[in-house]
Amino acid sequence: MPWNEPGGNQQDPWSGKKRGSGGNDPEELIRKLNQQLGKLFGGSGGGSGSDNNSGKGIILLAGLLVIGWLLSGFYTVDARQQGLVLRFGAYQATTGAGLHWRLPYPIETVEVVEVELNRSAQDRSTMLTKDENIVEIAVSAQYKVRSAEEYAFNVLNPDSMSTAESSEGTLYQVLRGTTREIIGRNDMDFILKEGRAQIAGDIQKQMQQVLDSYKIGLQVITVNLTYAEAPAEVKAAFDEANKAREDSNRYKNEAETYSNRILPEARGEAARVKAQSEAYRQETVARAEGDAARFTQLVGEYRKAPEITRERLYLETMEQVMSSSRKVMIDSSNSNNLMYLPLDQLGIKTDATTSAATAAAMATQAAQAANNGEVPAAAPATTAPDAAAVPSDSEPSRQPNIRESR
Repeated sequence: MPWNEPGGNQQDPWSGKKRGSGGNDPEELIRKLNQQLGKLFGGSGGGSGSDNNSGKGIILLAGLLVIGWLLSGFYTVDARQQGLVLRFGAYQATTGAGLHWRLPYPIETVEVVEVELNRSAQDRSTMLTKDENIVEIAVSAQYKVRSAEEYAFNVLNPDSMSTAESSEGTLYQVLRGTTREIIGRNDMDFILKEGRAQIAGDIQKQMQQVLDSYKIGLQVITVNLTYAEAPAEVKAAFDEANKAREDSNRYKNEAETYSNRILPEARGEAARVKAQSEAYRQETVARAEGDAARFTQLVGEYRKAPEITRERLYLETMEQVMSSSRKVMIDSSNSNNLMYLPLDQLGIKTDATTSAATAAAMATQAAQAANNGEVPAAAPATTAPDAAAVPSDSEPSRQPNIRESR
């Protein structure tokens, strides 16, 4: 008779134990589990009613588990964040701020990205300039996430928020490479002096172009060139070179200032001398032309009346010669009294008062001479003093003598 039939041998041929004696019997284990569940949910633990209660408890427990699993799909996204919904690892959608629901894990997951957080990256190293000088440069960049989808999926390591691993991110490598390229395009003097702002702007512009080509989803906000100096090993020599360059510029500026001051003066003096020479030329030419015209007219007059023209020329010449010398007119015909007329002094006083006083003095002297029987002067000094120097043919014995006193 088989061992598992009723009334037969109840001994298990493999374990040697009787059926229903406990141990590892699966049916017995299931029965005990049902009894425990029945007791848990208010059952008596025995009979068919216990089996029904245990089935209902399992269904209820499974329902609670399903409800809790479905509730785990709710998630919240902050205002400065964006959520990336992934279904079995594949991107499905981007959610903004607020409360959202997704299919619970492991069907869908959510990756939250900080999109409004201002991030930073720094680099400091020595670089080679265009004029083959070495300069130490420190640069910092401020950036943020522009596209959460591109930032999360297009590049493996777009950036690193950790200070220890900051040199491993793609953005740091772009910052460093771009800085070296821009520094290599410019001279050292331009980098250290007036070119800092322009260099920072060029770095930012080229960084953004490279990041856009990578589709990394980052936007560079600003780039600052925080430090730019010669290395400490050559700083002393570099300072000397800068001092010599500044002295050269100072001397050049002083020379330009002196040139700007002297050249206008020289040009003005040259223009004045040129104008004077031109005026002298015109004056000389005009005088020469006038003398030539006068001589031509004089020749015609001389041909008409030679004697009169000759005498006129003589008188005019003597007038020119005698006008620059001191003249004294005396009458020496009578040795008892001497008539003295200072003709040069009389010629200087030209105002009305002086002329009247001189005329009165001469009239007094003439009256005294007439009372004494003396001969007065031949001509007054105020009319033509030089005419007294010309001898007269009509009265040669009454012409006074002329002496020059210098």
